[in-house]
Amino acid sequence: MLSALDRRDRPPEEGAAAGLQGFAVDKTFLSSLKGILLETELDFLRCVSAIIIFLVVSIAAVTSRDGAAIAAFVFGIILVSVFAYDAFKIYRTEMVPRATQGDQQ
Repeated sequence: MLSALDRRDRPPEEGAAAGLQGFAVDKTFLSSLKGILLETELDFLRCVSAIIIFLVVSIAAVTSRDGAAIAAFVFGIILVSVFAYDAFKIYRTEMVPRATQGDQQ
């Protein structure tokens, strides 16, 4: 049986199997407009999901009324505000200008 190291050392196959080489990064796609927008949207989604997770965990932690739980709540609220600021900056600098550029063209 061939291991992953054996497959890596062989030259790439051509034809239909060439597209199944694994998780190769297509640098031309990432530098295109669609690739840049995809990267921006994923970064924005990362911020929004982190906000939701930290907010839920912080609210769940503060219900026990312990000293450590209150500290966890405060730390969670600080992290929520940091991720909210990051999401706001991503939206303002990367998503809005591209939308207005598309309208002008």
